[in-house]
Amino acid sequence: RSFAILILASCWMLASSSINHAKHQARTRNFISLTTFDKSYRHQPTIPTFTMTKLSLALSALAVGSASAFSMNMKADTGANSRRDILQKGAAIATAIAAPAAANAYAVPDLLYPFDALEPFIDAPTMKIHHDKHHATYVANINKATEGKEEVDILELQLNALEAGPVRNSGGGHYNHAFFWDEMAPPDQAAKSKISPELEAAIEKSFGSVDEMKAKFEAQAAPGAVFGSGWVWVCVSSDGLKLVGTPNQDNPLMKGVTDEVMFPILGLDVWEHAYYLKYQNRRPEYVSAWWNVVNWDKVSENFAYVSEKKAGVPVRG
Repeated sequence: RSFAILILASCWMLASSSINHAKHQARTRNFISLTTFDKSYRHQPTIPTFTMTKLSLALSALAVGSASAFSMNMKADTGANSRRDILQKGAAIATAIAAPAAANAYAVPDLLYPFDALEPFIDAPTMKIHHDKHHATYVANINKATEGKEEVDILELQLNALEAGPVRNSGGGHYNHAFFWDEMAPPDQAAKSKISPELEAAIEKSFGSVDEMKAKFEAQAAPGAVFGSGWVWVCVSSDGLKLVGTPNQDNPLMKGVTDEVMFPILGLDVWEHAYYLKYQNRRPEYVSAWWNVVNWDKVSENFAYVSEKKAGVPVRG
């Protein structure tokens, strides 16, 4: 009976600590559509690192609990002190299980395609370093900055990020990259994707045509327009679609970055780490090539979501 109490206590603590994370993952999974990606481009099904960590900790807890219970049963003393020891051990184990969930509210989402899937326009080494190193650093830093605080969806952190210290760079870096990965697709899939009639009408109203929008976007992404590191966005504003360039890891969702809070539907990373291995200092070449991997189905989904909700696009992780 004591062993059963130990296991139930551990499982209850694990479930309680994970519920916010599960809700967040469910919200983002419901929004992100995978139907535009051919199965051959997806990763093989894997268990996320976050889940594996919890599973390992849970198994460790069971092992320790079993050993403790066995040790207790071997003793002649079966009184209140022994039962109290078991319960105390159970609480300690459950706390150990719960700690990683609280300390790692945010995670780097897996790509929806292999690292080499965007070749020849974005090379595999760049994608791997960009995703596994740069994005991972932003996630590690935002987790550190928010440790011990109530978990908040990464989208919700953007509004007041300029006043929130590390959240501005680390939280912005996490949101921006998670947004960036999901708007791209392998070239043959991107070529088949379509701009929705509603988005095309909005583009024509704001820029004249899709080609004119692309030309203005490339001009905004040029080194002279976004000096140094930054991003370029197509956003929904109170006055139609607008092109915006932002420095570092800022984005138009952050109050104070632009004249008004705007909602991105398309964004390009123009930090050197996004292109330097292949394009060196030729940023305009990178920007021009990038159109070949833009998933217009996803961009159209983003536009539809923002137009209906009047809110930023949710991201995975």
